[in-house]
Amino acid sequence: MTPRWLFADQLGPHFLDAPGQEALLVESKAVFRRRAFHRQKAHLILSALRHRAQDDGVRLVRAETYAEAITQEVTVCHPTSRAARGLVTRLPRVVEMLPPRGFVTTPADFTAWARGRDHLRMEDFYRDARQRHGLLMNGDEPAGGKWNLDHDNREPPPRNATTLDVPEPPAVVEDEIDEQVRADLDRWEREDGITFVGRDGPRLFPATRHEALVRLRHFVTHRLTPFGPYEDAMLAGDPWMSHSMLSAPLNLGLLDPLEVVERAEEAYREGKAPLASVEGFVRQIVGWRDFIWHLYWYFEPGYRASNELRARKELPRWFAELDADAVEARCLSDVLAGVRDRGWVHHIPRLMVLGNYAMQRGWRPGAMADWFHRSFVDGYEWVMTANVIGMSQFADHGRMSSKPYASGGAYINRMSDYCGGCRYDPKVRVGDDACPYTAGYWAFLARNEQALAGNHRMRQPLNGLRRLADVEALVEQEKARGSRAP
Repeated sequence: MTPRWLFADQLGPHFLDAPGQEALLVESKAVFRRRAFHRQKAHLILSALRHRAQDDGVRLVRAETYAEAITQEVTVCHPTSRAARGLVTRLPRVVEMLPPRGFVTTPADFTAWARGRDHLRMEDFYRDARQRHGLLMNGDEPAGGKWNLDHDNREPPPRNATTLDVPEPPAVVEDEIDEQVRADLDRWEREDGITFVGRDGPRLFPATRHEALVRLRHFVTHRLTPFGPYEDAMLAGDPWMSHSMLSAPLNLGLLDPLEVVERAEEAYREGKAPLASVEGFVRQIVGWRDFIWHLYWYFEPGYRASNELRARKELPRWFAELDADAVEARCLSDVLAGVRDRGWVHHIPRLMVLGNYAMQRGWRPGAMADWFHRSFVDGYEWVMTANVIGMSQFADHGRMSSKPYASGGAYINRMSDYCGGCRYDPKVRVGDDACPYTAGYWAFLARNEQALAGNHRMRQPLNGLRRLADVEALVEQEKARGSRAP
């Protein structure tokens, strides 16, 4: 059997054709020269590669580039970026590129569903995927009689709570491989001019399949039930809430997403987890994760440069360098510190704190996608392209999302405990106490009123904008704020 070249995001057994198949891993230093990744992301990837290399039949080659390392004939599963696919097709030693693995649905499934549709919506794709794979189905009907149980989920955090009353995810115990990785990264910074963003810290995410399976079992047993109600809630004292913490091992290929959702469905069928929580979790894996993967390949290569709202400002230094201490707005400071200290925050801080702020200020969408790619431990080009360009920044003007995810401080106040301890008032839009999100929301609408006028979901907000008596003062205030940290 021809050896299999495994990329660093293809580390699970489902990327091999049979147990014992010879596998080749490549640790390329050039990858880390090209971009300033988060230090903890670099650590996680190298730790995962080196741990996988301890398995029988797996060989790790350390080289400057992939091309230098591939000196024997290999097969490879379809990689997760266009650049990597281009490299694979150019290397003469790659004798076969197999279809992609690591996702529930196939490209053929997606194109069959997408063909002829003017707009691609995750909800429609998600229902098709559940039917195709029999997930949370009772015959031809969805379990419980409804496809979408959002009305039972997405509650604000419990009143007066500082943390959710759920067990912490099992801690990762570092070993001598992690110790060597940390020493190597220190040396790269010291001697090779390789730079990182964010702070070093203990490894927080699984780097082995065993660690990933432990996290999965713990989540399904202890954290899945409260996940649904509080999946969109934020608490300053609880960065993990009840989230699974499985995005990083999933995106390293340590877990097969189908085994993940089957474990969750099994908990529902056995009466160990409520349907609403399980449906919300399955939606994230089979819905959003697969949908975003397919959009990366389905949209044209130039999609990443989409900028329909003409947002052209560069990321300010305080944001790009994760300088949370420069920020007074409590929500943004805490979330940016989470990225700096952990390389991870959950999906609502990403969308409604980080992405919302950037869209309100008109920062360049491509720069935001690159920042998310580099700064998050689970960030990859395929993950961030449609998520940021389309959903977070609405730069594709509705090809994948029906309206901009813009909101004022009222949303953050309802879904978190941030506003109570903040110097800004979420109800104030003009003046010294004006919330940057509330003011930024109306400034965003004013700047893009013409571009958004044809969107029926924006009719009510735009009518509200036209009734504001202080819109001119508000716009001038936000222009004066410029790129300063709020």
